[in-house]
Amino acid sequence: MSFENVDDGVAKDEGAGGGDAEKPTARMLSWSKNSAAYRLARRMMSERELADAIKRKAKSKFEGITDVQLRALAEHAIAFGRNMKALDDENYAQVRSGSAARSGKSPRAVARKLAEKGIERGIIEMAVGEIDEVRAAVVYARKKGFGPFRRPDVKADDGRWSKEIASFARQGFGFDLAKRILDMDRDEAEDILLRAV
Repeated sequence: MSFENVDDGVAKDEGAGGGDAEKPTARMLSWSKNSAAYRLARRMMSERELADAIKRKAKSKFEGITDVQLRALAEHAIAFGRNMKALDDENYAQVRSGSAARSGKSPRAVARKLAEKGIERGIIEMAVGEIDEVRAAVVYARKKGFGPFRRPDVKADDGRWSKEIASFARQGFGFDLAKRILDMDRDEAEDILLRAV
């Protein structure tokens, strides 16, 4: 047995352990639980993120592991995370969407990112439904120096306006909202930023 697995402090197992190839060994299940605990202690994860991480690591850790065993280890890790109250896709979506909106992300961008993380559509809709899109767009404008946050020495011509509108669109904000933000004065924008989040 060699200790090559530095990231989770678990020794590398030289094989899948023989026995019934359709069922994970006790050693594999123990590793799955320990690996899940390690990963969830470091950062918040969605169920799919944890499952993917466990499968990826198990493939390199256990020589000859089967797809059935990989799925079982991922399910075991997810069950452990849920039982420890460290894995909850609804909470994950709420936290991630709130954080993203506070940093100027649009509901569309947030929804896309949550979908990439394997969050169910209903949970995504609930999470992004709570985003104050106007405030998120104002935050984005402030970060980019657009509209009411444009520097006094920057000329607000048609070319500049078009570039700013296009930037909003790339971030998932609609044209009408982008136009509203760009036409806003600084005081109104600052008032929106003071809204509770």
